[in-house]
Amino acid sequence: MRIFKFLLLFYISFNAFAQQEPNLGRYKSVNEKLKVWLKYTNQLLESEDYPKLIIAAEKGIVISKNQYAYVSRFYLQKGLAYEFSNNQYQKALENYETAWRYARKARHLKNETTILMRLNYIYYSVQDTAKGKSLVKYIKQVVDTTKSNYTKAILHGSLAEYYQNNAEYETFIGYQLKAISYKKMLKKDKTNEENIGISYLQIGSAYTRMKQYDKAIEYLNEAKPYVKYSPYAAAFLCNYYLQSFVPLHKNDSIQKYYDLIYTYPTAKDSLFLNLSFANRSMSEYFVNDGKINQAYYYAQKAILYGKKSNDEDIIMEANTILGKVLYEKGEYKKAIETLKKASKNALKYDKESFININKKLSQSYAALGQWKEAYDYNEIYSKNNDEMMAQSAKQSIANAEARYQNKTKLQKIKNLSTENTIKNIQIEEAKRQRIFLISGIALICIIVLLLFKQNQNRKKTNLKLQALNQELDEANKIKLRFFSILNHDLRSPVSNLIHFLHIQKENPELIDEETAIRMQHKVTTGAENLLSSMEDILLWSKGQMENFKPQPRKITIAALFEETEKHFSNIENIAILFENPENIILETDENYLKTIIRNLTGNAIKALDKTPNAKIVWKAWEENQKNYLSITDNGPGGTQEKFKALYDESEVVGIKSGLGLHLIRDLATAINCKIEVCSKPNAGATFTIIFE
Repeated sequence: MRIFKFLLLFYISFNAFAQQEPNLGRYKSVNEKLKVWLKYTNQLLESEDYPKLIIAAEKGIVISKNQYAYVSRFYLQKGLAYEFSNNQYQKALENYETAWRYARKARHLKNETTILMRLNYIYYSVQDTAKGKSLVKYIKQVVDTTKSNYTKAILHGSLAEYYQNNAEYETFIGYQLKAISYKKMLKKDKTNEENIGISYLQIGSAYTRMKQYDKAIEYLNEAKPYVKYSPYAAAFLCNYYLQSFVPLHKNDSIQKYYDLIYTYPTAKDSLFLNLSFANRSMSEYFVNDGKINQAYYYAQKAILYGKKSNDEDIIMEANTILGKVLYEKGEYKKAIETLKKASKNALKYDKESFININKKLSQSYAALGQWKEAYDYNEIYSKNNDEMMAQSAKQSIANAEARYQNKTKLQKIKNLSTENTIKNIQIEEAKRQRIFLISGIALICIIVLLLFKQNQNRKKTNLKLQALNQELDEANKIKLRFFSILNHDLRSPVSNLIHFLHIQKENPELIDEETAIRMQHKVTTGAENLLSSMEDILLWSKGQMENFKPQPRKITIAALFEETEKHFSNIENIAILFENPENIILETDENYLKTIIRNLTGNAIKALDKTPNAKIVWKAWEENQKNYLSITDNGPGGTQEKFKALYDESEVVGIKSGLGLHLIRDLATAINCKIEVCSKPNAGATFTIIFE
């Protein structure tokens, strides 16, 4: 019987409350949209709004594109929607199989675990035995190879369900006990506790079918503490207690658990199902005691609640007991009508019920003297009953063979035990001799190990010394670079100041009042620029001396151009222009880039020393998602050999030569940009800085 269909949702984790469709336009990335949409479809599944869920899952599949884990999840939800909306098993199967394909592509084990569980159930429901067997074989491979306790727990339970459906109850119980052991290893929460309780319930049900009622009650007692907070599972527990106590004729317990079922809320279809189930058990109890009127009363109630549950399986079971009661009342025509209703879905859900229905139909037709119909239904009954008995016999033989093989093995072990006692004495003597030999070998191994460890320590020490030498060499290079920067960035402004002061001192007659004011202004500006440069270099050196590494942040080219213009404001006879129409913003080390710009500008000024109408133009622009800075002068230019230091790392920096192109090259490399030169003799030069 499929009564655990309503408890499936305990196996799937949801966090759902409201069901308002989200506005995906509020989210930028596909991942954000998928997370929000999956939460929404989970809400629809929990609220059992299956028509909306099908539409929403289809939209989720479109959004997911090639994100296979999400595609798999949405197909799974579509399958669940079809399965639980009027049992559309074929459509559910198509979606489950597609979901499985994508789950395997995504290697998403958790999705695959849930899908395998549902496929196993659906293959049984549509009677696809071949696919069912193939799937079970695959599931066994998964549980044997996976390290996931969650997957082992769920799939052992699914394997148990397969054997339960095939009436192989002993095998079912073995797998279900394994499932429980793995569930107990999972994180303790309400859902997992309920799952453990449900597994114990199913074991109790299996023992009831095997007519081992005391054993059934033992496992139902195990289930009780796990399902006490779940009204749905607790109602099933009461029903299984009823099924066990009815054949034992425990009248007080029968009445106690029957009354208890009515104390649970009836908001969910599963609880109507339980009420129908309980009244069917009571009807069977009274019909077996020959109290037909009471049996009829409870059978009618079973039909009433069965229809409210809207579950074909439970309605079939209710019609079966009503047909049996009508037969006992002698109302054979009504019994036939009712039993035929039950027969429509009986084989799909429970073969044993199908057999009993056909037996009662044969007996009812016989009671009416309609022998042809009685014979036909008896044939159906006999054929299916023989098949079930044969299958049960095969299973019993297989179990007996397994027990015999175990018994034979135990006898062999006992015989071998005596032989082993004699051999153990011989082995003990050999062990003593072996101990002396092993002790000697162990001593040699210890000596070899100590020598090996000593050699390893020596190698580690040498590696550390090499690393320290490399660090020292790098530190020397850093100092050389730093002194070169000081030489270049401070020497030029100081030279300009000294030049102004010499003119003022040695040739005062050449300076009129206006020129004196202008030169004093230049001296002041130059001193301020020199102070600014010194502050920049000192601040930079403080952060860079230990680790000469760039520290990128967002900077505006406009600010750099403004500072550069101010720095070279004392330069005469050279027009320095700045073009930045796009207001470029870069993410780089400001001090590195500032140093490169200053020194390229300084080099251009030197190149324009004797050039009439001298001009320097700085430009900034963006092109093909790259940022560019360029400096162009109309000086004498030169060949590529002149700018070799930008490309040849073998060029050596010297204090007298200033910063130089070689250091510009090093700084550009450090901030992940490159410099290109375009120059010809007597045609000026353009240096372009390209930011990747």
